[in-house]
Amino acid sequence: MHSPSAAPALLVVAHGSRDPRHAATVTALCARVRAERPGLRVEVAYLDFCAPSVPRALERLAAEGVRDVVALPLLLTRAFHAKSDLPSVLRESAARLPLPEVRQAPVLGPHPLLVRALERRLREADPAGATPGGGRHRNGSTGVVLASAGSSDPEANAVIADVAREWRRTAGWCAVRPAFASASPPGTADAVRALRAAGAARVVVAPYVIAPGRLPDRIAEGAREGGADLLAPVLGAAPELARLVLLRHGQASAAERPYARPA
Repeated sequence: MHSPSAAPALLVVAHGSRDPRHAATVTALCARVRAERPGLRVEVAYLDFCAPSVPRALERLAAEGVRDVVALPLLLTRAFHAKSDLPSVLRESAARLPLPEVRQAPVLGPHPLLVRALERRLREADPAGATPGGGRHRNGSTGVVLASAGSSDPEANAVIADVAREWRRTAGWCAVRPAFASASPPGTADAVRALRAAGAARVVVAPYVIAPGRLPDRIAEGAREGGADLLAPVLGAAPELARLVLLRHGQASAAERPYARPA
């Protein structure tokens, strides 16, 4: 049974994909979260394609006596799934289940820990190359494509552009340009070519996505098509992501409870 004094259970809600690498990556990230916070109940649910669904996961938690849950959208921007899709599912579940407390955590981004995870992946892909930490004299000739999944929500895409500007300022790259695998231009290949045309001696692509799948594969294709010098891996189960998941869980645990079941 669930102890009333325990921290709220964490339900990590991923988008889901037909690509099995997606769920495997989410599972690995949650395993790292559990290792960082022993004793915290951590479960996974998906909005589409994969099982369990959010309602099924909440039903299981309720059946096991859990009464306090934080649902954390494993998303980097606050677009449709975080603004509308997940809140609707949580409201419906909270209304019919014995779950007095169901709270939605903020999305992961933007946050400096995500930039650190991007830099980690670049270093892993090319330890001897021009990567963050090499100093401005090395970064100053390197252009970066910050490649995200993309969204039809202009606010979400604007956040990616803001992250790109701030990363250029703090890391000393000659330029950082956003690119999108869907819904909005420019694509990865076009962003690579634009950096090259602007004088970047070296162009690297940093996928701003959590797990492999169709859109990350499209980013990789664009990097090859555009002639990028380096493609970093997806963020995956980076330790920075695990720490950020726990940070968002803590923020939601201390916040108001918008999906509290009516008395």
